[in-house]
Amino acid sequence: MGARRSDEETRTAGRHREPGRRSGGLLGGAVTPRAALLMFGVLLLQLAFVASYIGAFHRPDPHRVPIDVVAPDRSRPELERRLDGLDGRPLDVVRGTSDRESAERRLRQREVDGVYVVDPGGRTDTLLVATAAGSSTAQALEEVFDRVQREEDRQLRTEDLVPAGTGDSRGLSAFYLAIGWCVGGYLSAAVLAMSYGARPSTVRRAGVRLAAVAVYSLLAGLGGALIAGPLLDALPGGVLPMAGLGVLTVFAVGAATLALQSLAGTVGIGLAILLVVVLGNPSAGGAYGGPLLPTFWREIGPLLPTGAATWSARSIAYFQNSALGGPLLVLGAWAAAGVVLTLLFTLRHRRRAKEDALKPSWAR
Repeated sequence: MGARRSDEETRTAGRHREPGRRSGGLLGGAVTPRAALLMFGVLLLQLAFVASYIGAFHRPDPHRVPIDVVAPDRSRPELERRLDGLDGRPLDVVRGTSDRESAERRLRQREVDGVYVVDPGGRTDTLLVATAAGSSTAQALEEVFDRVQREEDRQLRTEDLVPAGTGDSRGLSAFYLAIGWCVGGYLSAAVLAMSYGARPSTVRRAGVRLAAVAVYSLLAGLGGALIAGPLLDALPGGVLPMAGLGVLTVFAVGAATLALQSLAGTVGIGLAILLVVVLGNPSAGGAYGGPLLPTFWREIGPLLPTGAATWSARSIAYFQNSALGGPLLVLGAWAAAGVVLTLLFTLRHRRRAKEDALKPSWAR
């Protein structure tokens, strides 16, 4: 009994020891080495945030914006060569035609970002754009063709074939909705890490966490669609298709975050923020369209959840669900990879824990 009481007193004394007397920490135990390392990681993440956003946005410049040219057959080849050869290569003539109707259809289906229509009998040509896909790209196209027209002593008028809604200023609502969904995805997974640690201890617990993120995704996807649609009248289109996109987006990011946590513990939350926020937001085509971004951000944007969700939300709202296959495949791949890797990393972590438990104390 005396020995048991002594053990209890020892444990109690350890719990109530004054912070300044703890060993193994920095600044009198207020900052542990692990906390200092994590703070250094946060510093790197913050600097990456600054570098990514300024790097993407400090000098937007059109680069090979896809367009169609509608002009008479006899003059079209020379016009296409001249537009493709402009200094800096701001334009990429995808197709030349004499059929304006087919070119307009391609613009509505998001196959091109603009259509240049030449008036063979007059001096005023027409630029067709779709500001619903992002006003920055439409504005950049107008500036490029203004310069072209001045050189040729011709006039230009711009026609917005697919305008953004009256409640969707500059066509940014889809971008902000995608950001909200992605933030909810990684925060929901991060909150689960606060319960019993970042790494699930068993496959069953990993499955429960994935199920919890799935339930959260249902609520977040529907809630976002209702707010952007009927409540604020910011985005047209059906509530159910938009909600379905939201569910997939939130779950894709949440499952990916769980996988990163299962791999790297608490650091996995920082990795998720790096992918979704630091790299994903500036490359998503929101504030500036993809063709206006530097090469790195232009290439990674469609492959990250924020970019895929932004493109998809605009297609659902304004373009009759056109060009949805690729972005939905990207989101589905993130979701599937998140589920599989969460379970695999949990199995590996559990196997290593069992192996460590079987080792003699001197070998641990």
